[in-house]
Amino acid sequence: MNSREEQLKAFERLLDIMDELREKCPWDRKQTMESLRHLTIEETYELGDAILDKDMDEIKKELGDVLLHLVFYAKIGSETNDFDIADVSNSICEKLISRHPHIYGDVKVADEEEVKKNWENLKLKEGKKSVLEGVPRSLPAMVKANRIQDKVAGVGFDWEEPQQVFEKLQEELGELQHEVNSDNRDEIEAEFGDVLFSMINYARFLKVNPENALERTNKKFIKRFQYLEEKAKENDKALKDMTLAEMDLFWNEAKKL
Repeated sequence: MNSREEQLKAFERLLDIMDELREKCPWDRKQTMESLRHLTIEETYELGDAILDKDMDEIKKELGDVLLHLVFYAKIGSETNDFDIADVSNSICEKLISRHPHIYGDVKVADEEEVKKNWENLKLKEGKKSVLEGVPRSLPAMVKANRIQDKVAGVGFDWEEPQQVFEKLQEELGELQHEVNSDNRDEIEAEFGDVLFSMINYARFLKVNPENALERTNKKFIKRFQYLEEKAKENDKALKDMTLAEMDLFWNEAKKL
C-alpha cells in the first residue's frame, strides 16, 4: 500500500488535473453542480454494483469516479467563493470529532447500538428538529424506508425482539389479503406498502440490507433468464413459442449452474 505522503501526493495530482480541466476543457468548463448531479447518482449506483459483485478492481475504478465528482463540486464551489476542498474536508473532520465523543471526549459506550443512539441525540442538540431530517427526500423508497427505521431506532423507537417484527409482518400480510379479497384497489396499495415496510424492518433485525438482498436476487434472476434465452436460441426457438414446461427445464439447469 502507498504511504501517507504518496496518498497526499496522488490527491494533489487530482486537484491539479481538475484545475487544468476546468480551465482548458470545453466540457468540464461548462459543467455546473446541477448538470453533474444525475451523473453523480449514476456513478454511485455503479459503485454499488461493483461492491455487490465483490469486484475489487472495479470498486477501485468506481471510487475514482466518485472522488472525481467530489473534487469537481468543490472546484465549482471555490469559483463562487462559497467553499473549497479544504472547507469540505475540515467540515467533515469537525463533524466526525463532535459525533464521536467516545473517541475524542470522555463519553463511555458499551457497543455499536449506544454509538448510534448518541449519534442521533447529538444531531438533535446541533439544532435539527427531527431525527428524520437527514433522510433525503429523493432516496428510492426502499432505501428511504430502511434509513427511516434505522434513525428512529437510534432514539429508542423500536421493537424489542425480531419475533415481534415477524408477527407484525404476518399481521400486515393478513390485512393485505383481506383487502385483496375485498378488491379495494386503494387499500390494496396501502396495505402492500405496509407489508413492504414491515419486511424492510424485519430485514434490519436479521441484519440483512434489503436493498442489497433484492439486488442480489435481481442479478441472479437476470443470469438465469439470460441462460434460458441462450438455450432457446441454441434450439432455434423463440421464448414466446416455448411452453412453460420447456422453459422450466432450462431454468432449472440455470439454477444448478
